[in-house]
Amino acid sequence: MSELDKKEARLATLLQADGRVANARLAEQLHLSEATCWRRHKRLEELGVIKGYQAIFNRRKVGASVLAFVQITCTQHSEAATAEFERIIQSSSRVLSCHNTTGEADFLLQVVAKGLDDYSHFVETVLRQLPGVSSIRSNLSLREMKATSHLPVEELLGL
Repeated sequence: MSELDKKEARLATLLQADGRVANARLAEQLHLSEATCWRRHKRLEELGVIKGYQAIFNRRKVGASVLAFVQITCTQHSEAATAEFERIIQSSSRVLSCHNTTGEADFLLQVVAKGLDDYSHFVETVLRQLPGVSSIRSNLSLREMKATSHLPVEELLGL
């Protein structure tokens, strides 16, 4: 099922909580030598378990007061139309995530904007220009109760 052992799963959990934690501190918490801890950390990177490191920003503090969840339904599902859709979505910095979904809509996007006018402009200039789009339905977040990208690694692995 998984290539991770208990120590590596715990290491992944600790790194999600603080990606800048010193190796010495990790080693201490995991009851490992610093060299062993460093090797396990590198192994998680090599396996692709750790995809990268980034700072997490408060979107409101950088001017993104609108967070929209956008359902898109398409009429065209050809390889060419899908490739063009993906290219446009991938190149848009306003789209934080895009998922091909089951249900009524084909795609669910998470989009940020400075305000409603900015979001409206994005819909007109980007989303309405996507190939084969028949429906765009937006839901605006009124209040964010939880937002995380931390995965419950140990729980998912049954450790």
